[in-house]
Amino acid sequence: MKPATAVVNVHGTYKVHTEFHTNPAASKTIILVNGSLSTTASFAQTVKYLGTQFNVVLFDQPYAGRSKAHNRNDHCISKEDEAAILMDLIDHYQAQYLMAFSWGGIASMLALCERPSSLEKAVFASFSPVLNAPMLGYLGRALACLNQQDSDKVGHLVNDTIGKYLPSLFKRYNHKHISSLSHHEYRQMTAHIRQVLRMQAHCHTDRLGRIDIPLLFINGEHDEYTSTTDARLFARHIHDCQFATVDNAGHFIDMEHKGAWLHTQNALLGFLQGSTAGSRRYARYPDLQHAMAV
Repeated sequence: MKPATAVVNVHGTYKVHTEFHTNPAASKTIILVNGSLSTTASFAQTVKYLGTQFNVVLFDQPYAGRSKAHNRNDHCISKEDEAAILMDLIDHYQAQYLMAFSWGGIASMLALCERPSSLEKAVFASFSPVLNAPMLGYLGRALACLNQQDSDKVGHLVNDTIGKYLPSLFKRYNHKHISSLSHHEYRQMTAHIRQVLRMQAHCHTDRLGRIDIPLLFINGEHDEYTSTTDARLFARHIHDCQFATVDNAGHFIDMEHKGAWLHTQNALLGFLQGSTAGSRRYARYPDLQHAMAV
């Protein structure tokens, strides 16, 4: 069944293309938050299993995908802007659950710190609270390619780094998509990278204690950019969090092979549909100097 599409006025400024995958038997709604340079199409594998259990909301950022045509895109938006947009969408669809992938985790964390009233649980995939050496190297190379306005190099860079475990078909799609983005999308990505590297897009560790719902962090076993070890640092700041490692998977976890797809599905549905009463609670530790994610 095709999703119901709509253009939602959000944050009093932007118009956002949304897709609502309805499940008549579902009582809960989950909203999915894209990673960088992504559109709703990036969640095609995820919707296949979430849609059997929940209503699913997808959306494109104002500068991306099918939202682009509805916005002037005469300026770049910050992660704080994206958090405000997300909060409006959570309220609009009265979503109970949230799942964010990679870069989308920054705005999602900022939104969760404001305690959206309808949210009950959230999942973060391929997300880490620190910029480690591999991620810093990747961002530095990406910024150089973007400054050169070399879209072909950007596409190859993504496939050679965070996307290196993707099947060849997905790599071809990735390169075609990334190398054909608009000039504004590249400017937006450049602005986001610079914002992160200036340490202005952090997760505000002093606020993370405000998050009052259970969180699950899912990371690939072989993901060196947002590693399982780094992800567990969130336990220093968040009261109720659980962690899952997807075997033999990299950054794009459920897109990389069927085993990873099944493992991710089981971890995600088990968390969302399970009781929180028996969830493992991790002790808090002294504050990190900063917390960022990409």
